[in-house]
Amino acid sequence: MKEKVLAYLKSIPKGKVVTYGQMALHIGNKNLSRAVGNALHRNPNGDEYPCYKVVNAKGRLSDSYAFGGKDEQKKRLENDGIIVENYTVDLNKYQYREKHEIQ
Repeated sequence: MKEKVLAYLKSIPKGKVVTYGQMALHIGNKNLSRAVGNALHRNPNGDEYPCYKVVNAKGRLSDSYAFGGKDEQKKRLENDGIIVENYTVDLNKYQYREKHEIQ
């Protein structure tokens, strides 16, 4: 599972985010959101595997972002051109959707 999570991180375009649940669904089980979070927290390289692009279902940043906390996550998202207000991202604007996810 960890390999699938890390590979998916690399596929998220600049300027887009995904949710934990979205990642869980992508790897095959929508109920694995917590497991996705645990895998992200053990990310071996935050530059190679951009886990800063993962937010919760409401667009909120992680209080326990593994590479410097939510202020660092905010900074990295903003460097990607994403507007972050009150540590929240507008999912309607910035959520990445693969072609098969778009309805």
